[in-house]
Amino acid sequence: MEINITAENRQLTVALTGELDHHAARKLMDSLDQLIELHLPSKTILDMAGITFMDSSGIAVVLRAKRRMEALQGALLVVNIPRQAARVLETAGMSRYVDLV
Repeated sequence: MEINITAENRQLTVALTGELDHHAARKLMDSLDQLIELHLPSKTILDMAGITFMDSSGIAVVLRAKRRMEALQGALLVVNIPRQAARVLETAGMSRYVDLV
């Protein structure tokens, strides 16, 4: 899993590339925690355009990022979700908790 970060004007954009499975999820959650603590964004965008595969571990990543942003009274937006990853998120009912675009 590759992560590309852009941070400006209290907006953190995290572009993900590769497979988001249980191996990558733990590292990604730790990285997101550190990035959010470092930048204290009011908005975090997870850009999933480069995700080639995602299992249910991706749900945990999104929920953890959502909780971190709520603690900062900020927002989380998940964008450019590939079809396979969108099915995983939709099956879990994630659109009730997170803005999925």
